[in-house]
Amino acid sequence: MLLLAVMWGLSIPVTKLGLLTLPPMTLTALRFAVAVPLLALFTLGRKHPPWRALPRIAALGVLGIGVGQIAQAFGVAGTSASVGTIISAAIPVFVVMFAALRLKQPVSRRQKLGLLAAFAGIALVALGNTNETGVVLQTSVAGAGLMLLSALAVAFYYVWSVELSHEYGTATVAAWSTLFGFVALLPWAGWEMWHVPFHLTAQALWAGIYLGLAVSVAGLFLWLNILRTVPTGTAASVQYLQPVFGVAASSAIFGDRIGGLFAVGVALVLGGLALALTSRGKTDQAT
Repeated sequence: MLLLAVMWGLSIPVTKLGLLTLPPMTLTALRFAVAVPLLALFTLGRKHPPWRALPRIAALGVLGIGVGQIAQAFGVAGTSASVGTIISAAIPVFVVMFAALRLKQPVSRRQKLGLLAAFAGIALVALGNTNETGVVLQTSVAGAGLMLLSALAVAFYYVWSVELSHEYGTATVAAWSTLFGFVALLPWAGWEMWHVPFHLTAQALWAGIYLGLAVSVAGLFLWLNILRTVPTGTAASVQYLQPVFGVAASSAIFGDRIGGLFAVGVALVLGGLALALTSRGKTDQAT
């Protein structure tokens, strides 16, 4: 669980490093060029999904990669690494919200309070990030908005993938949806590479490999293994540690410093996460 928190916590700072020399869609394409063949290995010996399921799986991949990951890459380009990390930490809170809407799971008052706290925290985080010289970092409204869009899309991707995974298996859905999303991304990434100057440095290459291997593949299956071996409430604690490692890495790499508003925003996001996940854990135990 600690390893997973580190791996996922580093994803936004590592993305920021890759974006120093690669444009957003190109870096995302590199990431999934690494992830797709590795995910395909997990489908060897398994039945392919039926033809009638492919449109839904393809739509899932377009949502997760074409919206979620692309919005995240552009959002990270328009925010500091610390701001991006904290906004993405709200994904589990949005999972609770979408699970209530799509899976008809009840939402308690504590979960609603958690959602409100998380949204308020995101707003403060976007306003209160400073660098080591005390100057407010250039986190644009558009950048923060794209990070929020990414968090919403990824959260819905998780909820929707649960439905499909029950029918066709987790490895199959993950591999095929990622393949469809990657194929849909390629023309746009090709257009970007043709029109936007870039440099494929060793740093950018390693960033893409890390995101594809550690975050998209190893992280996913490590998380699924954790869910099978420890109680849900305990597994959820990973979500508390992830932004801690992310902000620490952002501070070390980019000189981000926690100001007053930023600290309050982080507390609200983590508090909202605690309310949502604690309430959900009790509901899971009751059912």
